[in-house]
Amino acid sequence: MIRNEAKKRIEKLKKLISHHRYLYHVLDKQEISDEALDSLKHELYKLEQQFPEFITPDSPTQRVGGKPLEKFEKVEHGVPMLSIEDVFSEKELQGWEDYLKRLVLSAKLEYFCEYKIDGFAIALIYKNGVFSAGATRGNGKIGEDVTQNLKTIESLPLKIRDSKWLPQKAKEVEIRGEVYMEKDDFEKFNKNLEKKGQKPYANPRNLAAGSIRQLDPKLAAARPLKFLAYDIVTDLGQKKHSEEHKILPTLGFKTDPGKICQNITEVVEFWRQAAKKRETLPYLVDGVVINVNDISLFQKLGVIGKSPRGIRAFKFSPKQATTKILNIKVQLGRTGAVTPVAYLKPVQVEGVTITRATLHNEDEIKRLRVKIGDTVIVERAGDVIPAVAQVLTELRTGEEKEFQFPKTCPFCQAKLKKPKGEAVWRCPNPKCPARKRENLYFFVSKKAFDVEGLGPKIIDQLVDENLISEATDLFELKEGDLLPLERFAEKSAKNLVEAIEKSKKIPLARFIYSLGIRHVGEETAIDLANRLDSIDKLKRASKEDLEKIPDIGGVVAESIHRWFNSKQNRKFINNLLKVGVKIIPPKAPPAGGGKLKGTTFVLTGSLESMSRSEAEKEIITLGGRPASSVSPKTDYLVVGENPGSKLEEAKKLGVKTIKEKEFLKILGR
Repeated sequence: MIRNEAKKRIEKLKKLISHHRYLYHVLDKQEISDEALDSLKHELYKLEQQFPEFITPDSPTQRVGGKPLEKFEKVEHGVPMLSIEDVFSEKELQGWEDYLKRLVLSAKLEYFCEYKIDGFAIALIYKNGVFSAGATRGNGKIGEDVTQNLKTIESLPLKIRDSKWLPQKAKEVEIRGEVYMEKDDFEKFNKNLEKKGQKPYANPRNLAAGSIRQLDPKLAAARPLKFLAYDIVTDLGQKKHSEEHKILPTLGFKTDPGKICQNITEVVEFWRQAAKKRETLPYLVDGVVINVNDISLFQKLGVIGKSPRGIRAFKFSPKQATTKILNIKVQLGRTGAVTPVAYLKPVQVEGVTITRATLHNEDEIKRLRVKIGDTVIVERAGDVIPAVAQVLTELRTGEEKEFQFPKTCPFCQAKLKKPKGEAVWRCPNPKCPARKRENLYFFVSKKAFDVEGLGPKIIDQLVDENLISEATDLFELKEGDLLPLERFAEKSAKNLVEAIEKSKKIPLARFIYSLGIRHVGEETAIDLANRLDSIDKLKRASKEDLEKIPDIGGVVAESIHRWFNSKQNRKFINNLLKVGVKIIPPKAPPAGGGKLKGTTFVLTGSLESMSRSEAEKEIITLGGRPASSVSPKTDYLVVGENPGSKLEEAKKLGVKTIKEKEFLKILGR
């Protein structure tokens, strides 16, 4: 190829490769395959090797280059990279607006809200439209030159895409944003590290920051980093911050579209919606950034300390927080399990005030080396009970007290036992009053008999007044028994008696679950009901029969068999039938087992078209199996509004996730 032809071909290849980079990284579109794009890049590389005089800084081939640095050079920011002050509540947010109104008096306040990506802040300089330098925030005034590392990021344009936005006077343009890593990429990267026996990174932000601060650009290039822009420092004629988010994509940058909000009420609604969506987003988001939208007004408000007055980060409630342990007590479960519980100085975690956290068992107390009076980190993930994650021993004063695990049951004084191979101490006394109460709470719960309006407080009242001592007594209560009790009037007494009567008709799976058999959760109860379609068959089933049921092993089979062979338990079932409990057998699946035969579903979040229990019934009717937790055997995770931690677990295990619309199609709705 002659020189002039090579030059034209190189320019066309650069333009085409940049176009497809823009489609993929900014517009989330793909017109050609990755393989085809790689082929174009390879052709460009070969031509540039043949004609090196045509290599320019904005060429896609220059993303990885340069020798490892001995150290990073310091760079002074023309405009300081200031920090953003955080707010954690609607009250604090309203206080910020009240403060602004006192400063601006009659000026109307309009806001621009965008997601706060948990990444690593970077400033980029473009000279005559070509990327020339990039620096870290540093101390806000002076950062480090990390240009070579930033060039390795495919989503960061090496050349401004549309130069019409660059006035003649703006020879130099500064763009700011976040370097980040998507959650899926982070998980894959960590797995590779673990395979090599290396220590994984704690979170995507740490990995992104560590990658940008590598002295060897090739190490940064090996990591799947991305860039999202949020600010144009240079005056390109923009009057509002929202305009910058429209300009940035035309320049070649991916950005968050954000939303203009006219008042704090709209800001709070945007924040709430963002909090619901955060688990489904591909990257970590730890809050919402709120700017006074009018740029001249923003500048007029000025700076206080290290933060501009016209911007705030409205953070999501943390999944972890620190607090003090005021006391440690033990609780007794329905199976006799003794669980130590930390009573805490109240603290907000994920929008909920936490006053108690589990310490799991005696071994966990020893592992954490926790004492009464310790400052601890507590965490709450999804629907999991809050737990003590870490003790901050550095904050001890010497006045903390050791917790002595009891040797006898605090409620019936029976000597506690720890079964072989278990970490949990148990009260062996089936007549223990605390165990009996816990069994009653469990018996009337939503997944069991589901007695509307009958919670622990009313059960405590009924037990304390000697109106009930076991579950069968509930079905013989009359309105006259309840009227003398505190908080009961004629209507509330009538409603409760009617709710108890209504609960007498119960599907077999929920009846089995209500019995509180050890190792038998909701899923196992469903499996037992589907395979042995009556309580009589369950009574007659041998241990070997039970072990033939999928997912029921020897330990579970032994527990079920032992329970149904107890005279006391058989008498309990007979007494329930005598007081009018009607057990509804499961519907026979369609011929051939139903179209969902052998398919396991897990649900997370709330569905619009049906309740979770209705969804599970439909799955069972069609021959499928609803499960409460994600495992490698799960076929689908159905993701509703405000999903919990199951979504992350499904991604880790490679389980297919579907939205409600697709789920309804599968059901045939």
